[in-house]
Amino acid sequence: MEKQRLLVVVRHAKAEQFAPSDVERVLSDRGREDGRALGAWLGGFGVVPDVAYVSYAARTRETWDVVAAGAGWRLAPRIDGNLYGTDEEGVFELIRTTPADADTVVVIGHNPTMAMLVQLLDDGEGEASGAVELGSFPTSAAAVFEVAGPWEDVAAMGGRLVAFEVGRA
Repeated sequence: MEKQRLLVVVRHAKAEQFAPSDVERVLSDRGREDGRALGAWLGGFGVVPDVAYVSYAARTRETWDVVAAGAGWRLAPRIDGNLYGTDEEGVFELIRTTPADADTVVVIGHNPTMAMLVQLLDDGEGEASGAVELGSFPTSAAAVFEVAGPWEDVAAMGGRLVAFEVGRA
């Protein structure tokens, strides 16, 4: 029997509109509250990451902090500079580097990449398939996929969408 893994795709929480640069934008008060609510939901769903890949942008790092606090996670994330501007294939490449002994991976990034990644991953057979509308993946959204086989084989249609949640305080 193949080992089932979880892959959780998260779009950062709501950020302030203005900062000296886009990468420096921090979460709004609403974003911090929504992120904590999403974390509480993920923790309640039983998600406990072994590895977390987080974009280096301020809003994604802060999203990790509030989601982890809400979920009760103590894991130090792997901050990745490529997640800020990569496409879906770049995220697949990153996931494929995950150690074989990791059971659960969380990726926190940006749209449109996270929205497209969710659409590409979904095999259409999961309990939550169809819950994510094409082109829509709002702030503080999380898609939880079951993935069979090794991380190095993760590809399009390689995940079963078992849950979808938009954290709102």
